[in-house]
Amino acid sequence: MCGICGKISINGNVTEELIRKMCGVLTHRGPNDEGVYVKGGMGLGHRRLAIIDLSQAGHQPMSNEDGSIWIVLNGEIYNFIELREALEKKGHRFKSHADTEVVLHLYEDKGVECLKDLRGPFAFAIWDSRKELLFIARDRIGKKPLYYHYRNQTLIFASEIKAILQDPDVSREVNRPAITDYLSYGYTPTPETMFKNIVKLPPAHFMVYEKGNIRLEKYWELDFSKKIKMSEKDYCHRTMELLEECTKIRLISDVPLGAFLSGGIDSSAVVYMMSKLSSKPVKTFSIGFDDKEYSELKYAKVIADRFKTEHHEYIVKPDAIELLPKLVWHYNEPYADSSALPSYYVAKMTRQEVTVALNGDGGDEDFGGYERFMAARFAESISKSPVPFKDKIIKLIVSSIPESMGFKDSRFRLRRFLIELSKPCRERHYNWISIFSEHEKENMFTAGFAGELAGKSSFNYLDRAFNECGSKDIVDLVMSADIKTNLLDDLLVKMDIATMANSLEGRSPFLDHKMMEFCAAMPSNMKIKGTKLKYILKKALSKALPKEILSRGKMGFGVPLDAWFRKELKDYSYGILMSDNCVNRGYFKKDVIKKILDEHTSGKANNGARIWSLLFLELWHKEFID
Repeated sequence: MCGICGKISINGNVTEELIRKMCGVLTHRGPNDEGVYVKGGMGLGHRRLAIIDLSQAGHQPMSNEDGSIWIVLNGEIYNFIELREALEKKGHRFKSHADTEVVLHLYEDKGVECLKDLRGPFAFAIWDSRKELLFIARDRIGKKPLYYHYRNQTLIFASEIKAILQDPDVSREVNRPAITDYLSYGYTPTPETMFKNIVKLPPAHFMVYEKGNIRLEKYWELDFSKKIKMSEKDYCHRTMELLEECTKIRLISDVPLGAFLSGGIDSSAVVYMMSKLSSKPVKTFSIGFDDKEYSELKYAKVIADRFKTEHHEYIVKPDAIELLPKLVWHYNEPYADSSALPSYYVAKMTRQEVTVALNGDGGDEDFGGYERFMAARFAESISKSPVPFKDKIIKLIVSSIPESMGFKDSRFRLRRFLIELSKPCRERHYNWISIFSEHEKENMFTAGFAGELAGKSSFNYLDRAFNECGSKDIVDLVMSADIKTNLLDDLLVKMDIATMANSLEGRSPFLDHKMMEFCAAMPSNMKIKGTKLKYILKKALSKALPKEILSRGKMGFGVPLDAWFRKELKDYSYGILMSDNCVNRGYFKKDVIKKILDEHTSGKANNGARIWSLLFLELWHKEFID
């Protein structure tokens, strides 16, 4: 994986100095090499993390034989060997063994249609001087990021926003309406960012810049509408076939590799398959906490012992909050998922031993691993059932459960489930996943800021994702929406930033588009059967993984924020959020923010996630705006 950047304009020259400045803030994404190509009003920049073909032959920007086409690529093309063989038969000649050159020749052969042949995560830009156009594309799932700024017929793009901000013509303005979205989801929904006039290229999209104009097109869609019918045995067999294939192609590397191991089913499955395919012990890496409620180390150790891996562990302490300003710099935008903290540490620890790490990301989205998927089906059934005094019974149960329960407590999840039960599916799901409810936000915003947001609905982002599903099955609807929202803008961002901040490449077998297409075509009752999550995956792995791993409930990569903000980090949170700088931004009422802090520290409410989201937002302003 690498960092890419560039600028093109019909209004003037692009300087090498600017492109090098853009590359400079991407050094962590590619510490091994830097390359720049500038000609007239077009410039490309690249920072390289060498994985395949470590020689200088893999240097980027890379050109074709006559220098008429240039490319910069961030990513890995896992089927590049087969593609290269086919291209060589057509007469193409290669000067390196890098997958980047394969994309270059494939574009020469097929133009924008080359995207349909690529397997793996990528974001790239190709300058075609013969046609005088710039072709930019992002992978199907959105593993690799790509941001751009387009104004006055000038396009600037990069792997990270901070590289775009190196251009003095790009202003650092807050996209103020995005703040309400952030407080709902914990991130800025695609294609928006928290910066005005800087946006994300959506996944499975490409852009063409030509004669000062841009056009965007979508080239792939995950289809939940067409189902394949198999026996359970055949579903299991195909699942294991794909898992082996998707893991095997991700073991291609000219540098050492290992795996993140949480002790959950997905990462355990990947480690199992790596052990099966590798001749040497797999290097595994796990993170934990002193608070046993949040630590999965004992489960990771079970898998490490089972497959005789070379295992490494790290304990995250509350003083890790000192890392928060650094995380803010790396994330470029406010980001409220507190698991960014342990993710960074496990990536940092892993990088000391290897350059590539496989992980279990995508297993929950593929096979139905989240309680909210199952809850959606139950809620739909219960809300339509003619049970006498149903509403009164629900209110009685809800009133008996204290609000101070933590998210890890099953009573808290039951309370939240019941409160939203009577609402339509989409609204119910939105309220389940929101950090702050619409009512809480309205109460928190100042009159002036609320006036700016008049008519703005954070729900629209999720609603659009539901509309794109194509299936009427309630579980399909929620899973499809989750892939287009939470997976894209939360989990994939977290993994990309955690790994790239430490010059580490992350690879995800479950996010292979062939695996995802198979799972989307699988009936939902094969993923969630009754109260059994990941039914077919667990059955497929029944002979490979220990029962205690297959039968354990999902824990999630959580952080003990509740305890930290009541003890070690109490003064820190008050100091930041009650400061004049924070209050004078004019977003929030000071007394409401103080109430959020007071109710949490007193134990009256459980506001750990809310406090974290507000902290990250304020620290982002201090880093990027002030």
